[in-house]
Amino acid sequence: MSSKSRKKNTADSNTKTAWEIVKISRHPNRPLLKDYLEHVFENFIELHGDRYFADDPAIAGGFAEIEGNKVMVIGHNKGKNTTENIERNFGMAKPEGYRKALRLMRLAERFNIPIITIIDTPGAFPGMEAEERGQAESIAKNITEMIKIEVPIIAVVIGEGGSGGALGIGVGDKILMLSNAIYSVISPEGCASILWRDASYAPDAAKALNITATSLMKLGVIDEIIKEPGEGAHNDYKKTFDQVKNSVLANLKLLENLSVNKLLDKRSEKYSNMGKFSTSS
Repeated sequence: MSSKSRKKNTADSNTKTAWEIVKISRHPNRPLLKDYLEHVFENFIELHGDRYFADDPAIAGGFAEIEGNKVMVIGHNKGKNTTENIERNFGMAKPEGYRKALRLMRLAERFNIPIITIIDTPGAFPGMEAEERGQAESIAKNITEMIKIEVPIIAVVIGEGGSGGALGIGVGDKILMLSNAIYSVISPEGCASILWRDASYAPDAAKALNITATSLMKLGVIDEIIKEPGEGAHNDYKKTFDQVKNSVLANLKLLENLSVNKLLDKRSEKYSNMGKFSTSS
């Protein structure tokens, strides 16, 4: 076997499939929002409630600092165990969660503080009570309003970026994504159940959906891939936190001197260009 062939085989063996990345993104020991709040940010002060209905524990947010920079951090709040996950609805927010998030974004805007969102959810909660309280409207309003927020917004996908549940806090000037995270309009299992009437086709759906960071970078959906250590973020929390902190700080630096008009123009242009395609004449 030639050295060129050996190199190719080695590279292939080190390349994860989309389905393997899906499983890593859901690893039970993967660091969650709580871990990032403790190790990437300092002096976090949680703020509660949407001022309309309730406080949704599936989304947590508040003022914090990162290396002396004041920020507003908002993220999906999964639990570390079954009890916490039930309390936090496995990070699947209801309308009051998205309305709380928007309230905090408006508060950050009032004090001219950048916003950092941490995305990690299977999707928005699909239950009847969420629909009764306006789930679709709350997500749509967040997307519409985030385009117009007059402070920098950086979104970081740390695990699962599921559908509208992710988009409800996912509109930003910079979208960063851990290398073993996923971001998709639907879960692979959900897609397989619709297309093939069989969830066992989820690995095929994962590949077709282009849900990995590498695929999304090529498509222009995200702006930066944050490389995870070893087999994934769950293997080395400290290195993961350092990588995320450095990336967030670097992107804050890029955005801090932009005028409000320039910031909003670039944000609008970014999302207007997504999905465009050209055909040869």
